[in-house]
Amino acid sequence: MNGLKLTGISRSFGNRRVLHDVDLAVHRGEIVGFIGGNGAGKTTTMRVILGLLTPDHGEVTWEDLPITAKDRRRIGYMPEERGLYPQMPVRDQIIHFALLEGHQPDAARVVADELIASLGLQGREQALVQDLSLGNQQRVQLAVALVGDPALLVLDEPFSGLDPIAVETMSRLIREQADRGVGVLFSSHQLELVERLCDKVCILDRGRVTASGSVVELQDDGKSRWRLGFSRAADSFAAEASMTRGINVEFSASDRTTVLVSVDGSGRDVPGEILAAAQRHGGLKSIVSAQRSLADLLAGKFILPDPGITPGAERSLDKVGVSQ
Repeated sequence: MNGLKLTGISRSFGNRRVLHDVDLAVHRGEIVGFIGGNGAGKTTTMRVILGLLTPDHGEVTWEDLPITAKDRRRIGYMPEERGLYPQMPVRDQIIHFALLEGHQPDAARVVADELIASLGLQGREQALVQDLSLGNQQRVQLAVALVGDPALLVLDEPFSGLDPIAVETMSRLIREQADRGVGVLFSSHQLELVERLCDKVCILDRGRVTASGSVVELQDDGKSRWRLGFSRAADSFAAEASMTRGINVEFSASDRTTVLVSVDGSGRDVPGEILAAAQRHGGLKSIVSAQRSLADLLAGKFILPDPGITPGAERSLDKVGVSQ
């Protein structure tokens, strides 16, 4: 395999096992999103990749061979707890880490200047890191991860705390690295960003991989779904529709006007009996295709946004009917 592979990785701390037979692969030029709730084991897995922790069982390979300390020198790492010197100027900071990577002084300065130019940090060379915006601090942190010309980037929450413009900038920089043939593994709680940016996704839950594959593969579970919006409570429509064989109906408990209808089979049209039921009960305003999201996979059920709460917050759906 061309790149990194984890096979059957397990790790315990005392009597508590935090990783259970984890399999994970990151090819060169591929962006892999690593997602899961707090405490799922993502950071522990990253530390195993970096050699900071030794697995109790399993194997880590690079280019189909057991990974070595030399191989790990080709991994660029961005920790969630940023590892920068806040009172050191940007250019001096990058030079310092380039020297630690084994560059000679003249070469370290060349590397620093190239990274400053490529990451859009011109004009901030002498600024102290603590005086930069969070987005620019992240750029410096990425520069530090890149000083060793890595073949693999391991990024722990690289988008944490960034505003939308900084998120787009960081996304572009990560994609540029992948386009150069660098493998990228990053964790994030921003699931819409993971869906948009990643070639593959690995979902971890309490130390176990629950799903892995491309976003399209994970979203396609053999069902077609539509979100129906009504101008009034849709309880009577939901009750009738849920009695139809092969059709499942769910809706938000506190917003009885939004209904999610799912039918076995990918890419199907809205069933005629659903449209007929909606017409009989009246008040139908909209029908929108509702593709399964990564949030659905994490929660094990469908999640609909609540227009009455802060954007990004979510509420779960209550089932109204069971397919017969």
